[in-house]
Amino acid sequence: MNTMSLSKIKKSRLQQLSMLGMAGLFALGFIQTAMAAVGAPEKEDLKFGFIKLTDMAPLAIAYEKGYFEDEGLYVKLEAQANWKVLLDRVIDGQLDGAHMLAGQPLGATIGYGTKADIITALSMDLNGNGITVSNEIWKQMKKHVPHKNGKPVHPIKADYLKPVIEQYKEEGKPFKMGMVFPVSTHNYELRYWLAAGGIHPGFYAPEKGDTSGTIKADALLSVTPPPQMPSTMEAGTIHGYCVGEPWNQQAVFKGIGVPVITDYEIWKNNPEKVFGVSKKWADKYPNTHIRVVKAMIRAAKWLDEGNNKNRPEAVKILSKSHYVGADYDVIANSMTGTFEYEKGDKRDVPDFNVFFRYNATYPYYSDAIWYLTQMRRWGQIAEYKPDSWYMDIAKKVYRPDIYVQAAKELIAEGKLKASEFPDFAKETGYRAPQNEFIDNVTYDGRKPNAYLKTLKIGLKDKQKI
Repeated sequence: MNTMSLSKIKKSRLQQLSMLGMAGLFALGFIQTAMAAVGAPEKEDLKFGFIKLTDMAPLAIAYEKGYFEDEGLYVKLEAQANWKVLLDRVIDGQLDGAHMLAGQPLGATIGYGTKADIITALSMDLNGNGITVSNEIWKQMKKHVPHKNGKPVHPIKADYLKPVIEQYKEEGKPFKMGMVFPVSTHNYELRYWLAAGGIHPGFYAPEKGDTSGTIKADALLSVTPPPQMPSTMEAGTIHGYCVGEPWNQQAVFKGIGVPVITDYEIWKNNPEKVFGVSKKWADKYPNTHIRVVKAMIRAAKWLDEGNNKNRPEAVKILSKSHYVGADYDVIANSMTGTFEYEKGDKRDVPDFNVFFRYNATYPYYSDAIWYLTQMRRWGQIAEYKPDSWYMDIAKKVYRPDIYVQAAKELIAEGKLKASEFPDFAKETGYRAPQNEFIDNVTYDGRKPNAYLKTLKIGLKDKQKI
């Protein structure tokens, strides 16, 4: 899939060095001196996996802009069929690392699904998802949605979907929605939005062998791979879905559905994807890992710098078939700071995709704990856990210590400024309590059980299914 094979890249670089003569050798010596601070990579040839979504961008940019090569790494990027295959291939070593759902390393570590020790030292982005419903469902919802100057008032709450679902129940028909994976951000965001509107999205009961997530559900949620979302909805198999871009905008372009809300409106600046590796891999290749993180931090910075001035170029890169493979215009609809809801209703959402701003790359413990609270809320974690358990798991999986090493190297090399990172001397790994959720509930990562008690629908305290 890459534009140049690894052998060609290496040959090309050797040719370039020979042509540079003494100047080139001097430059090489400088590079080696800089590399010595971290230590040479233990493994140079790497293969990373991703799913065809715009938030894989830091990987594509780190490759295309030569940031991996700057670290002495020769990377191959390979699209994966679905999130399970991607995770399994990281676990068995076929992939060195991957673009992952933030919940995947956590789910694997606690043994929900495949049990494995997966860690992350880098958050890849904030926001980037949306919830789309079919044209027919939107037609039924729209009459309940407040309007101003002829346009729907945003954010559009699930309260306006509730009467539609109640009508389905009265007629004995199931209401079905798609999400991408049981421990995905999309699953938890969709559930959060539905529950905030009084719609029960269902419980899991893994200890009873029920992993459908549909116990007591008003809306039945099931897994659909991201690129298949629009066609699955068009076929009538599902009535709506929660997915990352470009698959919400694709529904608009195809005229088959209406994105009703972005995750930015559900939880402002929520963490989305992470870069995940197995703990075994990280322990075996510590210098390589730091160098990968360095390259991806630089890529994230490039994606956000200058008020998103590089986004059109990024869209052109992502539209290539071996990356996301959607049309330029479809990707640009959200990636360049706008988002189209109902056809023709395009609004400015400058932070729909955030890769570097707001310390987006830092792996906060509190982000990890939020995902764990949602796993507990919906029964994926079947029994009560004390606050200390949530903190222990977060520290086992999220590794800001590795991130800090990478950041300090970039600062020392003059590639980034200290002011562009958190103040590491004071950073605790916990964000300040966040209250910009659609239901106005405040989340404090230091108090997971107290937070669960504030949520009207879902398990809390010692409740079990």
